[in-house]
Amino acid sequence: MPIRSQGYQLLPVKNNESEHSRENDDVSGVPSRRLRLGFLILFIVITFYALFLAPEKPSLTESFQNSAHPGLDKCASPIAPAAKPPTRTNPWAPLVVSEITDIQRWLEAPQRELNLTRGSSAILSDNVVYLIETYYPAKADALAYLAGGSAPDKYAHVVIHHGGSDAPIIKNYLVGPLPVSEQMSMRLLSEIYHESEIPFNARGFVNIEELRDVFKFISPELSEALDDLFGATARGNDNDTLVASAGGPFSFDGSTRKTWFSLRRNLPGPWLLPINFWQYIDVSGTDPSLWKSSKIVYNHQIFGSTEEFLQSYRNGTLIRVPEQVTGANEDFSWTTRKRVGTPRDLDHLPGPRSVSFAGLRFRVDRATQYISWMGWVMYLSFDRDMGLNLWDITLKGERIIYQLAPQEAIAQYAGNDPLQSTTAWQDRHFGMGLAVRDLLPGYDCPHEAVYLPATTHSALGVIVREKAICVFEQDTGRPVSRHTGYMEGEFGAVKGYMLTVRSISVVGNTHEILQFDYMFHIDGTMEVRLSASGYLQGGYWEPLQEGYGGRIREHSMGNLHDHVINYKVDLDIAGLENSLLETIAGQEIVEQPWLEDDEWGRTVIQQKITRRIIETEDEALLKYPINFQGHYSIVNQNKTNAWGSPRGYAIHAGYNPIHNTIVGSRRLLNNANWARYNLAVSLRKETEPSSSSMWNMNLPGKPTVDFHKFFDGDNITQDDLVVWVNVGTHHMPQAEDSPNTKTTVAMSSFLLTPLNYFDSDISLESTNAILLSAPSQPGEPWGFDDYGVKQDFTCVPETPPPFEYLDPKVYDEEGRLKTSESVEDMRKMAEMYHRIKFEL
Repeated sequence: MPIRSQGYQLLPVKNNESEHSRENDDVSGVPSRRLRLGFLILFIVITFYALFLAPEKPSLTESFQNSAHPGLDKCASPIAPAAKPPTRTNPWAPLVVSEITDIQRWLEAPQRELNLTRGSSAILSDNVVYLIETYYPAKADALAYLAGGSAPDKYAHVVIHHGGSDAPIIKNYLVGPLPVSEQMSMRLLSEIYHESEIPFNARGFVNIEELRDVFKFISPELSEALDDLFGATARGNDNDTLVASAGGPFSFDGSTRKTWFSLRRNLPGPWLLPINFWQYIDVSGTDPSLWKSSKIVYNHQIFGSTEEFLQSYRNGTLIRVPEQVTGANEDFSWTTRKRVGTPRDLDHLPGPRSVSFAGLRFRVDRATQYISWMGWVMYLSFDRDMGLNLWDITLKGERIIYQLAPQEAIAQYAGNDPLQSTTAWQDRHFGMGLAVRDLLPGYDCPHEAVYLPATTHSALGVIVREKAICVFEQDTGRPVSRHTGYMEGEFGAVKGYMLTVRSISVVGNTHEILQFDYMFHIDGTMEVRLSASGYLQGGYWEPLQEGYGGRIREHSMGNLHDHVINYKVDLDIAGLENSLLETIAGQEIVEQPWLEDDEWGRTVIQQKITRRIIETEDEALLKYPINFQGHYSIVNQNKTNAWGSPRGYAIHAGYNPIHNTIVGSRRLLNNANWARYNLAVSLRKETEPSSSSMWNMNLPGKPTVDFHKFFDGDNITQDDLVVWVNVGTHHMPQAEDSPNTKTTVAMSSFLLTPLNYFDSDISLESTNAILLSAPSQPGEPWGFDDYGVKQDFTCVPETPPPFEYLDPKVYDEEGRLKTSESVEDMRKMAEMYHRIKFEL
């Protein structure tokens, strides 16, 4: 019988000799008995020796406690050493719970005359505080503080839905300075937007109540028809088998608010299970009694109202979907993430995991979210719209980046149905920082990763997630540089290590996640990588959908779409005075005087580099060079390295260097112009902090932030510049995208690499390297110098803590910790507009 230990099964070993012995024992009984007697005597002697005569040996546990005995020591705990930030506070830090609640009370005071209602009980015609978060200080003030000056005053950005006004509107306010005192005031914040008035129809969702007002459009008679047509119910019961989801944008210019609703089966992964039914609902204004259903589409038949559809259903003129393709009797277990198939060989064993045997090599200050590693240092912050921001990224004491942060994420779909063909999401609207999820230890991040919290605010209170960010170092498994040679100093390698800062958010259209990675290498390279996984926004498959995606099940498809994500990279190369350099490798035909007129001829066709400083913003809306024959870089023309070259950092395409396919769609008319390019460079201005806003999705015809207006002819030579870089994927779904897409394919990146920034390769500073020297005689071993770093250092690592996943801490407007009444309530708040459960 195989022996089981720690949940693992030892593989049985076939021993031919012992089998042969058993066969002989069967033939001759007497020798067998003598042999057994001899073994018994030998066993008694060995046991007596072991118990009374043998020297005592420590157990493995005892060897940890007594280093005088042989054995391995315990490894250092995976706790990051303390970092020493240059400032007492993080000037970009998110507001904490107490600061947010203090501001909420201050806004609610009668002297403010705002007539506010708390978000948890508000209706559309109320005034509600939608957002309270840090307003980032001016760059000059922040840099002065980092240089040893006084801390800049702290302000909050406040968004209020004025639903109670005669003309409902959304307004932005600047509130401060903090903390709350008699000196605090508020004013309209309009200078960072191209449209100071934000239409109420462009608003975000405050609470579930707004969605409940839509449920009336599923009348009891319509529910009965759906049950008959699809074998699924939407009656407002706990056991309903249909839920709804909405498509966006909801408005073109804010004058109306309309959306297509898609009905889906209420099963795991409902995003993959739409039925052949869509409803177009007008939800304009603050009075739900004026809302109306203006269209129903079923089986390619268009009805001008719910009553028109029901009349056709009653009189038998409705062309029904054949019963055999309604999907009512299908097995939908394929939409779950439960393991399937035959286990792979040896997959019952845990895979390799990363262990820092000598202890973690990066430092963290949790109070200020300040990190240092191998000469790199940075601050972190977090906001509601897009989540993780990195600030003041320096290398070897010099700032390279002032701010690095995502700005917007679009997903534009295609299809032969009302929802897919009209969908163009912009996830900032829903709040990717608000939708951040706690990371799964050992799955989302290595076991020894260090986790940091994030605090975000919504109209319903404050959310604190303890594991919103993870930081870890890893061996890349490949050297950062290597060469083989025989001359002294030629042969060696430098180990490739990198530090990763990671967070994961749920995107606004489905329960697909985006994983944001910021990776730092020892040679001065940074990689910004985005990976996606999760459920597709699935469509209803039928033959007329051919060409708009890929069939993944009998009646489910993944629809063709583009993902494009925009990043802000505020580079400061050797100071604030920077220029944009274009470097292109082209082809030249040249006659060389040293060549003869023989079979080779006197003509050479070869490459030649052309460099050009781009002088104005109008020239700086860019796509990568054809065939990637070159790159763009930010350089300081007044600062050179030892060889006379301007110091700079180059922007290189990584995985999937795409831009948006579609240009001219009314659903992305002017609200995501940045997506047309691979990158763009503009003059940095305090009035242009972002390429988008939370309202842009619903205002393609009149965006709050119009990216093209950044480019107004300003000179961009030797000035403070911002690079806007895009990543993304052209997603052409396939069967392997079910049930979830994979990060192995759905990823995109860009790299920032030193360009004559240093005099030579700085990775040679690393002592995690080896230098080999040739032997004096053939056959002798090569000599080597490992710089005294014991690469064979080994110890017994700590056992990772048991897996645990907890819900975030949620605080109400008074700062009191809240608890959900049920798991269903938790799900409603988490999924809100992703999965709308009917409550009639």
